[in-house]
Amino acid sequence: MATERSNEPIGVFDSGIGGLTVVAALQRLLPSENIFYLGDTARVPYGGKSRRTVERYSIEIGGLLLAERAKVIVVACNTASALAVPRMKEIFNVPVQGVVAPGAEAAAKSTRIGKVGVVGTRATISSGAYEHAIQGINPGIEVLSAACPLLVPLIEEGMFDDEVTRTMLARYLGPMLGAGIDTLVLGCTHYPLLKKAIAEVAGPRVTLVDSAENCAHAVKLLLAESDLSAAPRRLGSLSVALTDATEGFLRVAAHALDLEIGDVALRSVQSEEKQGV
Repeated sequence: MATERSNEPIGVFDSGIGGLTVVAALQRLLPSENIFYLGDTARVPYGGKSRRTVERYSIEIGGLLLAERAKVIVVACNTASALAVPRMKEIFNVPVQGVVAPGAEAAAKSTRIGKVGVVGTRATISSGAYEHAIQGINPGIEVLSAACPLLVPLIEEGMFDDEVTRTMLARYLGPMLGAGIDTLVLGCTHYPLLKKAIAEVAGPRVTLVDSAENCAHAVKLLLAESDLSAAPRRLGSLSVALTDATEGFLRVAAHALDLEIGDVALRSVQSEEKQGV
């Protein structure tokens, strides 16, 4: 049943542009929904920052999404999902959906032999969020994790099908593949842009769990449960804003994901100097 807030936008944010993979998945699954995407390009990446800093950034960005009348907040960033979602759920009066829980559930269902690999940023991997979530579902699953700090810069250079990228993937994935994983969680929303290359390096016996796709399905369920789904038979819109005027990779990612992005707005955030960091 539709409510008066049903046609308000889904608010989506990431530390940069990688969360557009979630936007693309949402548009495929929920074409009637309006989406407002905010990339915190002024402070990217979140992956090497402390929990306290990531929480502070995420709460500030969440507040900007509420100013756009977001009916739900989708944290399309694995680092922020791992470190900030619990606090955001406490302080915001709209539903908050991260990417970790849906990815963990999909991985637990996918594995046949109980060996799951997770790749992500240093902060996501060091948090143990995926390991805790997966083993919370099935304590018998062995989780092997690898931080991959060089992948996001390669992706943001548009090097999706480059020999350097393949070399780094082989180096990062080698130990997990050698240990016999049968499922690999792409624990960063940038990584679906490398899905083809990752699949080739991992091989056909390894199932890839796309955090973006699984997050979109979780959002669809959340909207239905909260009576916030947009009216059917309408065409949703996409609005994009950044916290710094860095549009180069935005256009590369939009082309790769077949997203139509028009004018890009700017939103201001507190500088590190003002925050005393």
